[in-house]
Amino acid sequence: MPAPVLLPRLSWGAPDAERRALLVHGLGSNGALMWRYGAALADAGWRADAVDLRGHGTAPRVLDYTIAAYAADIGATRPDGGTWDLVIGHSLGGAASVVAVAGDPSWTRRLVLVDPAIALTDHDRDVVRDSQTRSFDDPSPAAVRAEHPHWHEQDVELKALSAQQASRWAVAQTSAQNPLWDVRDAALHVAIPTHVIASDPDVYSIFRGKPAESVVEANPLFSLSVITGAGHSPHRDDPAATIAALMAALQD
Repeated sequence: MPAPVLLPRLSWGAPDAERRALLVHGLGSNGALMWRYGAALADAGWRADAVDLRGHGTAPRVLDYTIAAYAADIGATRPDGGTWDLVIGHSLGGAASVVAVAGDPSWTRRLVLVDPAIALTDHDRDVVRDSQTRSFDDPSPAAVRAEHPHWHEQDVELKALSAQQASRWAVAQTSAQNPLWDVRDAALHVAIPTHVIASDPDVYSIFRGKPAESVVEANPLFSLSVITGAGHSPHRDDPAATIAALMAALQD
C-alpha cells in the first residue's frame, strides 16, 4: 500500500453536526469545486469536508499518482478517527473511493459516485487528456466561461483556479502511471450501499453505457440515476437535478 499524505480540507456545516461527509474531487480539480455538495449537505444538517487530492490544489506533491495512492490518502482521511457517514467521489475521486472502501469497509457507511472513472476506454482516456491539455494551456476564467457558458460563476472561477493550482506533471502522471484504468474488481467487493449519479451519454459520460456500468448489475448494493442533459460534471451542468438525485439516494 502506498504511503499516504495528509490532505488539506475545506468544510461546510456545523463542526458538531451528527452526520459527516467526505467530498472527493476529480482529476485536475480541487476540493473547492465540490462546493455544491458541501453547501447542500450543510443546509440539510451535515458537516461536509472536501479534500484536495495529492498533486492538486494545495495538497503535497509526490511521485506516486496511481489510483492506489489516491485511495491510500483518502482512506487515511477520517472524521475524528472514525467512520464517514457518506463519501461522495467524482470521476477520479470515485475510482479512488471505490478502492478505499473495498479495502476497508469501515471507512464509510455509504458511497455516492458521480460519473465515476471506474473503467476507462481508450476513447475516454483521449477525451480526458484533451480536456486537461486545454485547461492547462489556458487556465483563465475567460477560457472556462467560453467552454461552459451556462456554469455558475463560482464554478468558472474555481475551475480556472484548480488548473492554476494543480501540478500539470501530476495530472499527466495520473494517466501514465495507470496504464490499465479499471477498478471494476474493487467495485464488485464494495459491501456498503452505493449510488451512482451518472451523466448523460448523449452529452458525455465515462460511466453510463460504458464497461464500468456493468458493476451496477453485478453488485446488488449499487443503484443508478442519470442526470439527463448533463455532461461529466453534472453538479456544474445541472446542479438542481444532481443535488435532488443525491438527496433521493440518501433517503433509501
